[in-house]
Amino acid sequence: MARGDGRLSHELLPGEKGPQDACGVFGLWAPGEEVAKLAYFGLYALQHRGQESAGIATSNGKQILVYKDMGLVSQVFNDTALRPLTGHIALGHVRYATTGASVWENAQPTLGPTSSGTIALGHNGNLTNTSELIGLVEERYGSAVRHRLDSCATDTTVLTALLSGDPGHDLETTAMEVLPRVRGAFSLAFIDERGLYAARDPQGIRPLVLGRLSRGWVVASETAALDIIGASVVREVEPGELIVIDDDGLRSRRFAEAAPKGCVFEYVYLARPDTTIAGRSVNAARVQMGRSLAREWPAEADLVIPVPESGTPAAIGYATESGIPFAQGLTKNAYVGRTFIEPSQTIRQLGIRLKLNPLREVIRGKRLVVVDDSIVRGNTQRALIRMLREAGAAEVHVRISAPPVKWPCFYGIDFPTRAELIANGLNAEEVGASLGADSLGYISVEAMIAATEQDAARLCTACFTGNYPLPVSEPADEAMMLDQEELPLGDPQNGLNALSTAPGGEGALLRP
Repeated sequence: MARGDGRLSHELLPGEKGPQDACGVFGLWAPGEEVAKLAYFGLYALQHRGQESAGIATSNGKQILVYKDMGLVSQVFNDTALRPLTGHIALGHVRYATTGASVWENAQPTLGPTSSGTIALGHNGNLTNTSELIGLVEERYGSAVRHRLDSCATDTTVLTALLSGDPGHDLETTAMEVLPRVRGAFSLAFIDERGLYAARDPQGIRPLVLGRLSRGWVVASETAALDIIGASVVREVEPGELIVIDDDGLRSRRFAEAAPKGCVFEYVYLARPDTTIAGRSVNAARVQMGRSLAREWPAEADLVIPVPESGTPAAIGYATESGIPFAQGLTKNAYVGRTFIEPSQTIRQLGIRLKLNPLREVIRGKRLVVVDDSIVRGNTQRALIRMLREAGAAEVHVRISAPPVKWPCFYGIDFPTRAELIANGLNAEEVGASLGADSLGYISVEAMIAATEQDAARLCTACFTGNYPLPVSEPADEAMMLDQEELPLGDPQNGLNALSTAPGGEGALLRP
């Protein structure tokens, strides 16, 4: 099977790292359905949340199998890979590594023993008290388990170890004991031989939704993943809630009081536009951001053009509000990720043209308003502006549907360090001059929040304001390094990696 090298991305400028969510999770409990295929299509809908690896675990009630590999969902799975993944429970995961090696051993779902069987776990988010949790592992399970973690103390490794459970404790009981001790952002989907579990941190920073199939239940990072398999949206998994789905039905338990602080950047960029978060259409929020941007930063121009694809809804809103005609001035090659072939110096100098090319007949001689979703380092926008001017644009006015990104994220978005953020220390006029734009305008924090139709107190805006909803107990440099990885299980050279478990369950990793 042809596989990727785990380095695909949707960034416009080769080598330029933009904001990226760490993961997407998908789980379902559906007797009588082909759960592995449903999980495959669910992950396909979540591909934008992680492009480095993909994995699916299934349970038939007696055994859990996991198949995972590097690359995109369509590269990792085919009929041959999915055929052994039988059962009525499935868990899927797509991963983007914020740091650390992008290798098979770090792909998810994880697989580990529990007191009565096996757990497979997928995690979206980033924990902020990992050192404390490692101590809790030793307190609960002894120094031997702690010693194993010391060499690979990462979010998913620690969570999997904590959920191992004591003799006589089922996974649900263990989760209710452990989850109140976990700090940071975590949207979890995990399974054992008998059930599907979903949990969300008390702040609900990363999204997680519950859906209904005619013969089962689904949990997913976004509602778009429910749509693709024909599931109806029931509701969001509440902050501080644990959901359990098994032969006894669905039950909800609360392990912490809700204190909502949903990530506003999901509305700006991370989520698919056809997703709904907290009852608000992401596409509608982005269009409204564009309308507000036109009111706050008007421009004398001939055309409004988006930076595809993430800038398109806001550009439509800007054009609608301003009365300036909307046009597609840039064509994007949707099939280019990060190229596997090392480009020649000539090609490397073309940079952004590997993904975007201007429609010269559209933009030549025109005063342009170019709408994008955010500016991080600024290298992509600088290259884009240069390209538009070379194509004949008379003026280039840049409008950004997010405020200046000035602070790193500790809750699951991979931003550069603060020193690398172009807006750190520069005002809008200075950033615009650095980019080579005729003018630059960012939406205000207030207008961005208003577009989400959420109460400001229920949103995390830390990357824009520096107001972090949760303290970071790790040293800052360590917290930024925490990644969702796992311990390698078994010999990675074996086609089938068996995992010894307590009586009552058996798990295995299928490696291509």
